[in-house]
Amino acid sequence: MHDPVTLDNCADEPIHIPGSIQPHGALLAFDVANNALLAWSDNAPQLLGLTLALDLPLSALPLPAEVHEAAAECVDSISDGEAPASALEVSLGAVQFDCIVHAYQGRLLIEFERRDTPSDAVAAFALKAHSAIDRLKRQKSIDALLQLATEQVRAITGFDRVMAYRFHHDDSGDVTAEARRDDLEPYLGRRYPASDIPAQARRLYIINTLRLIADVNYTPSPLRGRAGDAPLDLSHSVLRSVSPIHIEYLQNMGVGASMSVSIVVNGRLWGLLACHHMSALQVPYSIRMAADVMAQVIASLVQSMEARERALLAERSAEVRTRVMETLLHEDDPGRALLRHAAALCHSLQAEALIITQYGKVMTHGDIPPELAARIVASLPEGGKEIVERLALADWPDHLRADLTPWAGMLGLRFDPATSGWLLAMRREQIHTIRWAGRPEKVVRVGPLGPRLTPRGSFDEWREEVSGRAVPWDATQKLAASQLLGEMHRASVAKHVETDRARAQLLAMLGHDLRGPLHSINMAATVLQHGGAPGTMSTRIQASSGRMERLISQVLDMSRISGGLGLGLDRKQTDLVPLLADLLDEVRTAHPDLLLQAMMPPALPALLDSDRMMQVVSNLVSNARHHGTHGEPIEVRLHAQDEGLLLEVRNTAAPIADELLPTLYSPLKHASVGNVRNRGGLGLGLHIAQQIVRDHGGELAYRYEAPQVVFMVSLPLG
Repeated sequence: MHDPVTLDNCADEPIHIPGSIQPHGALLAFDVANNALLAWSDNAPQLLGLTLALDLPLSALPLPAEVHEAAAECVDSISDGEAPASALEVSLGAVQFDCIVHAYQGRLLIEFERRDTPSDAVAAFALKAHSAIDRLKRQKSIDALLQLATEQVRAITGFDRVMAYRFHHDDSGDVTAEARRDDLEPYLGRRYPASDIPAQARRLYIINTLRLIADVNYTPSPLRGRAGDAPLDLSHSVLRSVSPIHIEYLQNMGVGASMSVSIVVNGRLWGLLACHHMSALQVPYSIRMAADVMAQVIASLVQSMEARERALLAERSAEVRTRVMETLLHEDDPGRALLRHAAALCHSLQAEALIITQYGKVMTHGDIPPELAARIVASLPEGGKEIVERLALADWPDHLRADLTPWAGMLGLRFDPATSGWLLAMRREQIHTIRWAGRPEKVVRVGPLGPRLTPRGSFDEWREEVSGRAVPWDATQKLAASQLLGEMHRASVAKHVETDRARAQLLAMLGHDLRGPLHSINMAATVLQHGGAPGTMSTRIQASSGRMERLISQVLDMSRISGGLGLGLDRKQTDLVPLLADLLDEVRTAHPDLLLQAMMPPALPALLDSDRMMQVVSNLVSNARHHGTHGEPIEVRLHAQDEGLLLEVRNTAAPIADELLPTLYSPLKHASVGNVRNRGGLGLGLHIAQQIVRDHGGELAYRYEAPQVVFMVSLPLG
């Protein structure tokens, strides 16, 4: 029985020690320690016209003098058993060769690659390559760079097709650029599985960045040498014979010759220039090296472009953090503050939706259902990490997986543990239909090497969905998330410190302000006990107790808002006009000297909590009375607009100072507390009014229209 066939059969194939070379050249290998011949290709005696034997000194071989000089220089430059390749043109008899000399693992390799292209033609192609490199440097985007690269490599090498692959985080690759013969089928836009390049081959692509197969149908020339010696490592060899599996792969595609040029960025195989020819094609070594230099230039340019992209993203992320921090420090509702910057946060975190939660309240930005958002929030851990990452359906609780589609990725930032404050960046799963260039799984069959995985038989398009997994956040995006979390932490701490200070201040003021009415009630009760005038005393008790009730109600409202409990609305279909008229009549009765003007339609029904909305109007009118110019009228305007209503309270006054605007709706403002025209006020009116309006789905806003200060309430009718 045969062993089970897996991808490891390909990945473990010893492609760096194939034991043979391609026959369009010959190879000699010497021991660096004594320059003695230890291996040669079977075709070397005939092709080079040499008589070879084991341990024959290099100096004894009748090779051109320049070959001996290059070999000596190579040996002198060896470091840690290695020396880079040097190339020269030589003639052996009537045959022209490119001679490549290099050292690896303590062995000196001299390769002779037969060349039929005249030297002047090679020089002309080299000039084209120089011009191409200059054009590459002027490209502004990676896509434009790769497209130009495929065109230029095809022009200088003569291949029928040149493709540029760009690899993904999972090592699958897209053909992102292509230059081809007009009659060939286009491969642009197709994706290839990571298994097309096993890990073993991927490592070799990084070590030796250019590989040529001059004739796919070649018969390998085996290496000769002493039996029992360690196999000759041909990782850097230009003539290295390639995997029979890969040869089959190319033959099934109808390819006659192939060349690959690696694009290595930061030590990783970032991309590949893959060249195909429909018949055999021998490309001179110097032209191949020109293509290799182009690939190195591309790698350098890609590295610079990606660095600029990362720098730009970091700069934009810093700007977003600054704006978010400013808003969080001045906004009483952190969730709303974050929602205001949701689009910018999505761009910074490369997310497609956001979920923001605090005090049990859930808000969303993007195409994610509120019900699903609430369930996602409920699945978050109670304690532990401040950053929680989920990338695949398998990372989510079982009960959520069936309902998550199309969402699979989440990067959760716990910005305020004390209030269960989370910012969740969401990513969709990769359910985009990919134009695979054939089956991603390989077909098992028994071939000359026994059971193994063979390449796909054709490039027929297959469609496969990549589902259940999101694209992971990269290091740059995670850094932006971590920095954002740090800023939000600082804002949360600052807000908690401010809240503690405000709570202490509130208790002190409340104790002081309640002492007055309590003293009045106590005195009135004493007078009544001793037979004083009941009418006057009962009026005083009623006024003092009413003032106490208002103070306590405001404090309770603020406590509910600060605790994230909300104000508990009871919405009903209500006509605002008669309610508003009654309230304004009460104000006129209580303040006979106040000029109060109303402009309202005959009727304006809306779905709202009438008591809470009258509390808003009362607070705004009280605010106008305390801060407006004495003797000038207060205007209350109500009218319908679009699918909502607009309520304005206007009073004549100087504009509110710019430095006070960020804290206009904050409780316990210095501008309100202790105001000589409102000695009993705690500065809570606008704070509570804003929360009531927001709970109705509306907005409370300030503007100045000289000479009037205007507060506007906009609400939806339904």
